[in-house]
Amino acid sequence: MVGQRWVVLGAGLVAVAAGCAVQYGAPFLIPALLAGGLGLPAAGALSSAPIVGVLLTLYAWGTAADRWGERWVMTIGLALGGLALLAWAVHTAGSAVHPVALGVSLLLAGAATSAVHAASGRLVLGWFAAHERGRAMAVRQTSQPLGVAVAGLAVPPLAESGVPLALGFLGMGALAAAGLAAALVRDPARPPMPAPTPPGTGGPTPAAATAPSPNQDASPYRTAMLWRIHAASSLLVVPQFLTSAYALVYLVDAQGWASVPAGRVLAGAQVGGALTRLLVGWWSDRAGSRLGPMRRLAAGIAAALAAFALATLSGSPGLALSALLVTTVLSSSTNGLAFTAVAERAGGAWAGRALGVQNTAQNLVAAATPAAFGLVIGAIGYPGTFAGAGVFPVAACLLIPVRAERPVRAERPATGERQAR
Repeated sequence: MVGQRWVVLGAGLVAVAAGCAVQYGAPFLIPALLAGGLGLPAAGALSSAPIVGVLLTLYAWGTAADRWGERWVMTIGLALGGLALLAWAVHTAGSAVHPVALGVSLLLAGAATSAVHAASGRLVLGWFAAHERGRAMAVRQTSQPLGVAVAGLAVPPLAESGVPLALGFLGMGALAAAGLAAALVRDPARPPMPAPTPPGTGGPTPAAATAPSPNQDASPYRTAMLWRIHAASSLLVVPQFLTSAYALVYLVDAQGWASVPAGRVLAGAQVGGALTRLLVGWWSDRAGSRLGPMRRLAAGIAAALAAFALATLSGSPGLALSALLVTTVLSSSTNGLAFTAVAERAGGAWAGRALGVQNTAQNLVAAATPAAFGLVIGAIGYPGTFAGAGVFPVAACLLIPVRAERPVRAERPATGERQAR
C-alpha cells in the first residue's frame, strides 16, 4: 500500500491529460480547417465544440463522482469520448470533412471526457493532507498543459494527412487512458458515518445518527467565497484560451511560420506551463495560501498581455514571440490554485459538485472565447485584442477573496492509505 496514493495520482494525471488533449486540442486543427475552405470564425467555433460538450455535462459527472466514486466515472467517460472520435474518424476517412458532423463528434467527445475533471479533483482531496494538497493538485493540474502539448505535437502533422487521422489518434489516447484508470485508480474511502446511539442514553437517536452531519451536508455556497473564486478563475480563462486558440494562427499568419514547427514551439510552452503549475503548487503549500499566489499570478498575466501587444505594435517579432510564450505559460498557472481552493472550501461531501460548477463556469467562458475573439482579431488585429484581454486578469485580481481564505494547516489526509477500497 506504500505509495498507492501516488500511483492513483499518476493514473489520474494520465487520464486528465488524455481528456484535455481531446477537449483543448481542437484549436490545432484550425490551420487544416482554414486550408479546407472554412473561415476563421467558423473554424474557431468548431474548435470550441468539445468545450461546449464539457460544460453541458460537468455538474452531472461531478454529482456521479460524489455518489458512486471516481474510478468508474473516469473510466466510462474516457471510453465513451474515445469511441465518439473513433466512430467519426472511421466514418469520414477518405471523404470530405462535413463541419456539422465534425462539430457534433467533438461536442460528444467533450461531453464524455469531462468526467475526468471533478473525479480527479476528488481523488486529490481524499488521498492527500492539506499541507501537501497544493503540490498534489499541481501534479494533477499539469495534465491540462501536458495534454495540450501532446495535441500540439501530434495534431498539426497528422491533420496535414487528414483531420480524421488526427482525431483518431486523440480517440485512441482516450481509450488507452480509460484502461489505465480502470486498472490503477482506487477511490478514497468515504468519511464513516457516526455509530447510532440507543435512545435514552443521551446520545443521538438512530435516525439522527444515520443522517448526514450538518457540516458535511450544509451547502458551501451560502457565503460568497466560492462564487468569487469561480468568477475570478473564469475571468482568467480568457487569456489562457485566447492564447491556446490563436497563438498557432498568429505565428502562421502574422509571422510566417509553418504549422508544424509552430506547434512544436507552443507544445514546449505548454510543458513550461506544466512545470510552472508544479512550482506554483509548492509555493502555495509553503505560503499556506492558495488565493494569495493566485492574485499575484493574475497581475503577471495582465502584464504579459500588455507586453505582447506592445511588442507586436513595435514590429519586433522576437519580442512578440517571447511575450506570447510567457503569456502562454503564465495564463495556465492559476488553475491548480483555484481547484485546490474550491475543493478545500467545499469539503469531501460537496467537492465533486463544487468542482463541477468550477469547471462548468470556466468552460463556458472557454467555449465562448475562440469564436468571440476570432471576430475581434478580424476587426482590430492582434495587438488591440491582446491588450484588451488584459482587462480580464485585472478584474480577477479584484475578485479573488484573499482575506476570506483560511490558512492551510498541516493535517492528516481525508483518507489514509489503510482505508483504500
